[in-house]
Amino acid sequence: MKPNQIKIQDVTLRDGNQALRKPWTLEEKIEVFDLLVELNVDGIEVGFPSSNETEFVASKTLAKRAPVGKPIAGLSRANETEIAKTWDAIQYANKPRMHIVFPVSDFSIRNVLKISEKEVIQKIQKSVSFARSIVGPEVEIQFSGEHFGDAIENFAFTKDAFLSAIEAGANIINLPNTVERYRPMVFVNMVKEISEFIGNKAKVSVHTHNDLGMATATSVECVYVGAEQIEVALNGLGERAGNTNLYETCIALHQNGETLGINFQRIYPTAKRIAEMTGIPIGEKTPIIGEDIFSHRSGIHQDGVAKTIKQSKGAYRTFSPEFVGRKDAETISFTNQSGHRAIQFLLENRGIFVPQTKVHQLFETAKSISSKENNREITEAELVELATGLVASL
Repeated sequence: MKPNQIKIQDVTLRDGNQALRKPWTLEEKIEVFDLLVELNVDGIEVGFPSSNETEFVASKTLAKRAPVGKPIAGLSRANETEIAKTWDAIQYANKPRMHIVFPVSDFSIRNVLKISEKEVIQKIQKSVSFARSIVGPEVEIQFSGEHFGDAIENFAFTKDAFLSAIEAGANIINLPNTVERYRPMVFVNMVKEISEFIGNKAKVSVHTHNDLGMATATSVECVYVGAEQIEVALNGLGERAGNTNLYETCIALHQNGETLGINFQRIYPTAKRIAEMTGIPIGEKTPIIGEDIFSHRSGIHQDGVAKTIKQSKGAYRTFSPEFVGRKDAETISFTNQSGHRAIQFLLENRGIFVPQTKVHQLFETAKSISSKENNREITEAELVELATGLVASL
């Protein structure tokens, strides 16, 4: 039940920015916006215009800057005054999108809103109808049922809520896993049921948070049960543990044969710049963009890498560094976990060929040095020096 085309909607400038210790200035937001345009994401949510004047000005500025045909969304609560303010900001985009959010889970309705389910339906209908009346018939309206992922207890009600939003004029139904509480397939199955219930009445979108570290997996699987849009963020930015990571989601979909419009070569430089702008470092083992993800130290792995390093598919590599705009390459390093093949590979790359009978001698010497010095890595330069001395003695 996979859609014909998957849309990547970025929420970094709204959900990502609002979670920063130091939210971006207008100039910084413009730079992030331009990075997203270069990445060629399908749509961009630029902010929460009604929350304060700074957000309003930024959203309006970015809407005016938007390329032709690029959906530009602004978030609003289900409040007519806020909806009108949001429209004042985003209407300047060539393709504006109104995004309205309101809670739908039983827990939120009882403990946060403290109103009846009937009143929730009325609120949704009134706000979406008002939005449609001011944006006209052609502009997209996206309705998000906040805490949808927590709506297991009142799932039948959420169907009614989404249907009321569609009847009032919503084109896109966004299903947020506002707080990740359960295993991915619980949420995926909920999305599947809503998708089947809605049919072709509206597009289905998902927006997942990463509280348990499964946001990307959850979002990717939702594509295969009917979700047509995935909301993501650069570097996985967002409230608490963050949102679905743009890079991981797009690479995962690509690896599974999906065609996306993303400029994959812009991924790594974008990630590095966002890390600089936020002061949030990229972990060395972070998928796609981590410094160490193309390093190999285990002997078994090193043998496979050496045999497939020039092939499009590597024995221990999902994608090539250059595919995501990296200038580094697969590397083999020598530790006390490495094998003979590591020494051969490193030396041969430097044009040094040691007789097979002497490789084991080098191997034992290098391992001995590593073990005696707290299992440290033996550098390529050290191996070259050891090999050069060995060759000279022959």
